[in-house]
Amino acid sequence: MEVGYELPPVEKKEITHTQLVRYAGASGDFNPIHTVVPFADKVGLGGVIAHGMMLMGFIGQAIGMWFLPDQLLRFSARFKAMTRPGEKITVRGSVVGETDGTWKCQAVAVNETGEIKVSATFEVRKV
Repeated sequence: MEVGYELPPVEKKEITHTQLVRYAGASGDFNPIHTVVPFADKVGLGGVIAHGMMLMGFIGQAIGMWFLPDQLLRFSARFKAMTRPGEKITVRGSVVGETDGTWKCQAVAVNETGEIKVSATFEVRKV
């Protein structure tokens, strides 16, 4: 693997309201902006939005598909845009740097129009 290498994209199914409710239960994040449409409308969001941590989890899942679990050394993410039910997310990643023992990588979770929802950096140990 070399700098500039593009990791295989990981495509997720369309996000559903049911998925958000299930994620709320699994994560313990019951903020009504994620599950209660009238509440999300009332606070000006125009409907419910996905949990940012769910999308970060999508990137984490992709990292686990690209590398062995014990290779991961660091992983951080920045939330960039709201995600709504009906959007399809693809995680794209690449190797952007290397040292003698590690690869430095970037990843993004994007919707079908290319809008970046979450950007991440991570470092993995070479094997």
